[in-house]
Amino acid sequence: MQTTRPAPPPAAKIRGLRNRGTAVTQPTHFPPAQGAAHDAPASPTAHPASHFIRTIVETDLAAGKFATRRWRGTPGAAAEQATAPLDTARLRTRFPPEPNGYLHFGHAKSICLNFGLAEQFGGRCHLRFDDTNPAKEDQEYVDSIIDAVRWLGFSWEQGDETNLYHASDYFAWMLAFAEHLIVTGHAYVDSQSADEIRAGRGTLTQPGVDSPFRTRSREENLDLFRRMQAGEFADGTHVLRAKIDMASPNINLRDPLIYRIRHATHHRSGDRYCVYPLYTFAHPIEDALENITHSICTLEFEDQRPFYDWLLERLAETTTLADGRSVGGLLQRPLPQQIEFSRLNLTYVVLSKRKLIQLVEEGHVDGWDDPRLPTLVGARRRGYAPEGFRLFAERIGVSKSDSLIDFALLEDCQREVMNESAERRIAVLDPLKLVITNYPEGQREECSAPNHPQQPELGTRSVPFGRELWIEREDFMEVPSKGYRRLFPGNMARLRYAYVVRCTGCEKDADGNVTAVLCEYLPETKSGTPGADSVKVKGNLHWVSAADGFAAEVRLYDRLFAVPAPGARREGDAEGLERSFLDDLNPNSRQTITAQLEPALRDAPAEARFQFERHGYFVADRVDSRPGAPVFNRAVTLKDSWSKG
Repeated sequence: MQTTRPAPPPAAKIRGLRNRGTAVTQPTHFPPAQGAAHDAPASPTAHPASHFIRTIVETDLAAGKFATRRWRGTPGAAAEQATAPLDTARLRTRFPPEPNGYLHFGHAKSICLNFGLAEQFGGRCHLRFDDTNPAKEDQEYVDSIIDAVRWLGFSWEQGDETNLYHASDYFAWMLAFAEHLIVTGHAYVDSQSADEIRAGRGTLTQPGVDSPFRTRSREENLDLFRRMQAGEFADGTHVLRAKIDMASPNINLRDPLIYRIRHATHHRSGDRYCVYPLYTFAHPIEDALENITHSICTLEFEDQRPFYDWLLERLAETTTLADGRSVGGLLQRPLPQQIEFSRLNLTYVVLSKRKLIQLVEEGHVDGWDDPRLPTLVGARRRGYAPEGFRLFAERIGVSKSDSLIDFALLEDCQREVMNESAERRIAVLDPLKLVITNYPEGQREECSAPNHPQQPELGTRSVPFGRELWIEREDFMEVPSKGYRRLFPGNMARLRYAYVVRCTGCEKDADGNVTAVLCEYLPETKSGTPGADSVKVKGNLHWVSAADGFAAEVRLYDRLFAVPAPGARREGDAEGLERSFLDDLNPNSRQTITAQLEPALRDAPAEARFQFERHGYFVADRVDSRPGAPVFNRAVTLKDSWSKG
């Protein structure tokens, strides 16, 4: 077999990434519980996509809001940036995952948002690991996050900058800033138990009460905090709290905790530290040190924004102490601004880390890279295209309103991208032997097939043809149903890229099962010859040469859950019935078959994507494929079989 493949012209690219400005609302059609296919699939409804953060950025840049920032090329406090040149990046964003698990589809939205804004407006996006909790973090997760961001097509290496950072690199700054808050009267060491602190914070309708340790002197607080750092106390003995307002209507401003004792080995700093900052304290400092202009996070952090702003202002302002000393000005102005957007909510998916852990640990899936999981390692193994996620992120837009996105839109974006990029190949998933009785035994010839029917620049390939072929079992009916156009005794159909054949009968085993279809071919009707159109037929079948094709494992993946909202109550449920999301697992989410594939697929490299004609888009499994023995996973079908027509 030979493949002719001219070099693509410079303009050849994936056209599916154009911005068509669409988003979706909640789905209006849901499939039956077992996910049965329908003949007339529906497409997601298109609406103009919103992107309010892009509007904010445009306004800030037009006003020159961040034009006076200075950047020495690495993170630093105000004094360290003061003599540096003006920052050449028009804006700085960041993607700040905690390395305590694998990224999922929701993280893909955030990655595309933050890196995408930086790309669009001549800025920089930092990849920062928020590794301030040594009990839950691991280098394994750091490595997987780096791989996921790169796989999505983004880079933190821009120009002469390599903006890959770790919050743990800022621990010395954070300790110094915490001591500054103590010195200026904005923080104190609290020696209450965790339960006592929790009780003292009050409720949404009742104010909190001051800790009995809130009036400790500056000297006592500094002494205790430094002894905490020296490891003199056990976990939970003391905490450092910001001193704000215990009567604030925002419970997050009622003297929030900013440092805790934790005797644990950190995956990067080892045992150097035994006190660690809480996320709400560390995160704004990290943003300021890195010169972040727009700190973009999900809506659950909206109530934390007042503390974000309070903390940065306390560290940036200059304070005159009782002894006349002037301290402060630790952070460069203008300060970062926090902006919140709604997180991704998808039908047929759970994105809760707790639920994902349960699925993995209880064996409902085969690990974190199971192609049915909504993790990025799972999506990559399934065969999803990173360009499809970028297109999806653009289509759904960015807003502050929580909405439920139809999973069909993500699948549709994947189809659009792969329709443009994936070369075509032939696979017979449910093989049935076809014998051309008037074709000479031992004879073999080549048929020409395009690698991509809409992109002739990708060339053609030769597909071997012979007396015995494999066809799909559904392409033959001994007694045809009404409107059936494929093979049945007396009917003619075209073998795609080859000849028109007339069915003359079939062979059966002792149980009456059809084991072979018998046909005669019309020699003058070969595709690409003058006689190809001499006989008109309505059926068009794909096939694989029995002598030249090969058997391969193919995994047919579908949605992991059979209902749009896993675990939610449904109409007709008994009163008081407790439902688990596990009750809604789709029993048909994976089927493993042995298919017959054309020989051009035998040497498919891992992660190579193809459209299997009539069946959908498939990828050579990146884990189980071997040279000469690929295993294929179905990424997505050609049509949406879950929506009612």
